[in-house]
Parts: sequence; C-alpha cells; structure tokens
Amino acid sequence: MKNQRIVLALFLIYFVFAILLNSVGTVILQVINNYDVSKSSASVLEAFKDLPIAVVSFLVASFLPRIGYRKAILAALALVTCASIAMPLVPAFLTTKLLFMCVGIAFALVKVSVYSTLGLVATDRKHHAGLMNTLEGVFMVGVLSAYWIFAHFIDSNDPKSQSWLQVYWVLAALCGVTFALVLATPFDERTAALPEGRSRWDDFTAMLKMFFKPLICVFVITAFLYVLIEQSVGTWLPTFNNEILMLPAAMSVEVTSIFAACLAIGRLSAGVIMRRVNWYPVMNACVIGMAAVVLVALPLTQNVVHDPNISWASAPLATFLFPLIGLFMAPIYPGINSVMLSSLPTNQHSAMTGLLVIFSALGGTTGSFITGYVFGNFSGHFAFYLTLVPIGLVLVTMYLFKRQVDRAA
Repeated sequence: MKNQRIVLALFLIYFVFAILLNSVGTVILQVINNYDVSKSSASVLEAFKDLPIAVVSFLVASFLPRIGYRKAILAALALVTCASIAMPLVPAFLTTKLLFMCVGIAFALVKVSVYSTLGLVATDRKHHAGLMNTLEGVFMVGVLSAYWIFAHFIDSNDPKSQSWLQVYWVLAALCGVTFALVLATPFDERTAALPEGRSRWDDFTAMLKMFFKPLICVFVITAFLYVLIEQSVGTWLPTFNNEILMLPAAMSVEVTSIFAACLAIGRLSAGVIMRRVNWYPVMNACVIGMAAVVLVALPLTQNVVHDPNISWASAPLATFLFPLIGLFMAPIYPGINSVMLSSLPTNQHSAMTGLLVIFSALGGTTGSFITGYVFGNFSGHFAFYLTLVPIGLVLVTMYLFKRQVDRAA
C-alpha cells in the first residue's frame, strides 16, 4: 500500500510537470502574438527551460540522494507554484522567460528524484519497464491535457488578448495539491544511500566517469537525438498548424493534442507489448514508422488555402495524419531508459538519470532552436523535413546501444 501511494504521488508529479514543460509550444505562439516578438526570439523559451535542466542536473544529480528525493520534489513544487502565480500578476515576456527557467530548475530535481524513486519501488526489470512506460504515459496524458486547458483560455478572435494567462491560476492550484500529497507521503530512500566516506566531489566525478563507459555514452547520444526530434515536432507543431495549415490559434493548439494523445497511447500500450517482445525490434520498427509518417504527411501540407470558416471536419488531411508520428515515437524514450537503468544498481540511478536529463535537455534546446531558425528563415515544410536526419542517426546509435547492452549482459 505504501509503495502504491508513492507511485501515485510520482504519477501526479509527472502529470503536473508535463503540463508546465510542454506548454512551451503554445506559449511561443501566444507571446509572438501578445508581446510582438519574432520567432527566433520566442524560440529562446525552450532554452530557458532546457538549459537550467541541464545545468542543475549536472551540478546536483550525483549527490541528490544525500539531500533526499522527497525534499528535492517539495522544493521543486514550491518553486513552480510561485512562478505560476507571477505569470498573470506580472504579464511580460521577461516573466515568461523566468517561468520556464524556474520550471527547468524544478524539473531537473523532479526527474532525477522520480526516476531514482522508481528504482526503489520496482521489484524486478519487467516491473521497472512497466512502471517506466506507465509513468511516461501519464506524462503524455498531462501533455494532452495541457493543449486543451490552454486552448480553453485562448481567445482566437483577439490575438492580443491576455486571457490565456489565467490558466496559471489553475496550474498553481494543481501544484499546491501535489505538494500536499508528497508532503503527506513518506519515502523510504535507504537503499539509494551513497557509500559512506565519499565527498560530494567524489560523487560528482563518479558521475562524469560514467559517461566515458561505451554503453552509457551511446545511450545518452541516442536519448539526445530522440529528444531533439520530439521537441522539434512538439514545440513547433502549434505554429506549423497556424501558419502552414492555416488553422485558427486555439484550434492549432487543440489539434496538437492529437500528437500528445498518440504519445500517451503509444507509451501506455508499450508497457504491455515490451513485456512480451524484445525491445530492440520494437524500437527499430518505431523509428522506421516515424520516417514513413514524415514522408507521407508533409507533401499533403503544400499549397493549403486559407478558409475563414475552417472546422475539424474541413481541416486538411495532414492536420490529422502528421501527429500520428507520436504513436511511433512513444515507446522509444521510456524503452531505452528502462533498459539502461535496470542494468545498474539503485545507488547509481541518480547519477545516471542526471546524465540522461542533461543530454535530454540539450537535445530539446538544440531541436527547438534549429527548427525555429529554419522555420523563420526558410519554411515550416523544410524545418520538419529536417527531422529525417536525426531519425536516421537514431537507427545507427540504437544498433550500437544494442551491441553494448549485449556485451554488458
């Protein structure tokens, strides 16, 4: 019962941060309209989110077990609650940057803590894989919810309206409820204790040394490339829908929820599939499926004519086809994470997750920046076609990762 309560708390934490983290695409669309900033300028919001994730993970992940996972989660929730309250009270592009910086700092603490706590409550590798996929599935349900929650507050008839900022009162309340649940839930972290007699510098250098192991090096590069692809699509899809497919602002955000729904369905179902099938063939099929969706859907986005009376029934076919790439993306990230973490002792999960978070954050920032730059200076079509490059590279790195996993077994 105690472990079930901990798992429930972890799921709710991830749900809350899914909404905050993946609102960046929607917020980019809104700040472009509200604060008259360029696409290139708006794209820095991804960096304000991801770079603090990388920096904080780099600095604290190795010795977070000494601080305590529960304490770290509580501090993170308190920080984002305050930042959410500031958004409607002090509306400005600078406030938006500070919000995502706080979200990035907090998520660095949360992701390392949550992933490490999963290792404490999982009974075996299969249980770990199931929990990991379910956790990431809940995360995507949060992402899906975010599109509809934000769209509810967006006024499509007035692009300059700041009514969308009222959503942050809802998010602040949700953070407060999650804080109360975690505060009332005891965590048994004894098995994650680091060896006695080691300094924090020793913990830090031990994490850095992990990167130079071939298995871990190939793994983090694969994670980097995957997140680059996911953030490229997820962050810029609302703007793509609005400017290329000519959909209204609110509908552009709502339609992006199809992408999130596909990710959620894919990850929740992957937990069942991967308990019966070897992970490597599943991952390869998913990567090939991603490339196929890009090649089939993007040609259908050419020469779309603006329709002032557009609805879900009259939207272009590509509106519904391209987001299906999420079904194929879905199992990859939790799948490779579970394979990696379940290969290590629990007292190394924090440091390993730290490396994962660092490279995931760098991948997200790189993907969003490149896509934003190409979108603004060339075209949205070319920006999304470019995802085929990292998709091809993932096939290569995943093969190398499989070889290293087999050698380490």
